[in-house]
Amino acid sequence: MIDFQRKKLSNGLTVIVHEDHSTPLCAVNTLYKVGSRNEQPHLTGFAHLFEHLMFGGSVNVPDFDKILQATGGENNAYTTADYTNYYEVVPAQNVETAFYLESDRMLSLAFTPKSLEVQRKVVIEEFHQRYLNRPYGDIGHLMRDISYKVHPYRWPTIGLDVEHIAKATMDDVRQFFFDNYAPDNAYLAVAGNVDTEKIFALAEKWFGSIERHAVRREIAAEPEQTERREMRVEREVPSDYLAIIWHIGDRLSHDFYVGDIATDILAYGSSSRLMQRLCIDNNICSEVNATVGGNIDPGTLMLQAVPMPGHSLEEVEDLLYKQLQQLANGDISDYEFQKVKNNVYSRQLFDNVDVKNKAASLALYEMFGDAHMINTDPLRLQNVTIAEISDFVQRTCDPSKASVLYYKSKQ
Repeated sequence: MIDFQRKKLSNGLTVIVHEDHSTPLCAVNTLYKVGSRNEQPHLTGFAHLFEHLMFGGSVNVPDFDKILQATGGENNAYTTADYTNYYEVVPAQNVETAFYLESDRMLSLAFTPKSLEVQRKVVIEEFHQRYLNRPYGDIGHLMRDISYKVHPYRWPTIGLDVEHIAKATMDDVRQFFFDNYAPDNAYLAVAGNVDTEKIFALAEKWFGSIERHAVRREIAAEPEQTERREMRVEREVPSDYLAIIWHIGDRLSHDFYVGDIATDILAYGSSSRLMQRLCIDNNICSEVNATVGGNIDPGTLMLQAVPMPGHSLEEVEDLLYKQLQQLANGDISDYEFQKVKNNVYSRQLFDNVDVKNKAASLALYEMFGDAHMINTDPLRLQNVTIAEISDFVQRTCDPSKASVLYYKSKQ
């Protein structure tokens, strides 16, 4: 059980504190509820751009890293479709420095032309290296393009088109910041060797005077997919690749928990079904994977496979459907089922051992609606039944409603 206290400031900032006196460290995690989901179709990649801009200087702090490193701390950030997460891990006695730094960049970035141009070049280079000029780099774009038609999940966090970042103006950047990087759109979680009341006082001291100014925009819901979609492309890559995608519920839906167990039965670890039957026993595929997305809005379940030479994408697709049908029929032994649930349960517990992960999890769960999910989530997974998996796969994994990417090698 992870104990914590929670307080909401008058400007809307939610502050969560978990005391852990077994460590000399403290993690300060600031999560903004802004990701690629909150971008406009003609201005994509901005949340990821801001992941970089937030380290480029704020109104009173020209060099974020220099000050933090002088305290013996470390920091980093990452962007998803739904949120952007920033964290610092510092010696507990230096926690106020982290509050000063985070509050200053929440107040306002410096918005200098130099910082924008530097970070613009970094992001454009990353776009080219990881997505445009890398084998299989465009798969993420293609999979989202085929499975979403309306919702902003149809582009990845890097953006839909590199030109959106290349042509971004300072006015575009300022507008995105002041619409989204605000106390009423943020969750501040602190975990470590701290005193709760002192942290609440520091939060009021450093963040309390920042006015709320987040702008909420309606996000178009993705219509129900009622037909099969296919996309066939050829690329200069060493092997073929297959992806099959279905829509599921959002992160808070029961289907997410059932899908999480189902995909682990299929493809988590060397003893999983797809690994054993398609890779190890029969040498049909070199890689298989099954994942379920836990998003604010309804997400996806995805199967992926890389066939071995001599095996077609269509053959592998048919074999994947047969494995899904076994789950739909309830063909799961009690031993296999319990093994998978035990693995999921232990991973969740180990994920929240150190203070950095605990702070990040508390902020994330609070964004989804309740930080207490850090304790109840493992129990919800444990309560999934074989009958629920059978029903879920029957309802969800219909080949006539799948989005299928056939990614062929030209070789």
